[in-house]
Amino acid sequence: MSISFSQERVSIGVDVGGTKIATGVLRGEHLHERHVQPTPETGWVAVLDAIAAQVRALQLLHPDAHAVGVGVPGPLTADRSGVKFAPNIYGFTDVPLVAGLRERLGQTVTLENDAKAAALAEATLGAAKGTSSSVYVTVSTGIGSGIVIGGQLWRGHSGIAGELGHVTVMPGGPVSGAGLDGALEAVASGTAIARDASYALNREVSTAEAFALAQAGNPQARRVVEQAMKHIGVAIADIQKLIDPEVFVIGGGVAAVGDYFFEHVNRYAQEYGAAFAPVVIRRALLAGDAGVIGAALSAHQG
Repeated sequence: MSISFSQERVSIGVDVGGTKIATGVLRGEHLHERHVQPTPETGWVAVLDAIAAQVRALQLLHPDAHAVGVGVPGPLTADRSGVKFAPNIYGFTDVPLVAGLRERLGQTVTLENDAKAAALAEATLGAAKGTSSSVYVTVSTGIGSGIVIGGQLWRGHSGIAGELGHVTVMPGGPVSGAGLDGALEAVASGTAIARDASYALNREVSTAEAFALAQAGNPQARRVVEQAMKHIGVAIADIQKLIDPEVFVIGGGVAAVGDYFFEHVNRYAQEYGAAFAPVVIRRALLAGDAGVIGAALSAHQG
């Protein structure tokens, strides 16, 4: 069952990332006034100032956009009033985001983890629209996920449900930005792929180049990217066995590689889940807009 989203509802979504802040106005099912600006690199105060300035600008253009949702990477406090840490944003640790934006805007905003926001967007208006349950996985600089059941985000008892990137898959392996050894994002994210490919080829290699080399037949690059895709496929099979969602949706910059990525991830997911249930994987439809749309939707879910 998807969320019934009234055409009269209007809200502002803010998607905060390590390099950019994207904003927009969601009116019904349509995104308007999409704007992207660089994320300030001088600390969280400057980030909140930038968010507030853009929200005020959007509200001048859309005075009926009273609800505001903000998506941020990293774990949030249990009451979703602040950000514990965002590994890829400079100085973003123990940030009282809701209080800070209330002070700047004179109104309360809804705070959401960015992957959960994207999960809500894909379940409501994207690749998982019309399903009863879905898990969204984003593979980019890091790895995140969100679980939607019956049109509602599943947060768990402490609000951390969906932190797939921080699940340990290789004890004693590389250390993640959260300080955990062998977490999924430390061995299978875009950052991890670029790191391992650079080591294997003895020169600096980007994630995109690693995939290009792998597809061209380079054995070192192929081993690096296929190992990462195997980790992701196995993690998806494990989720299938644990909560049995109707569908998985995968997005993010690494997934944008296309068929090569999806064919391998799907193969490993089917292989490791074969004795239990088939795994259904779809490509994300909302691309770079998912975070903004999901943040705007979360403003109405609360």
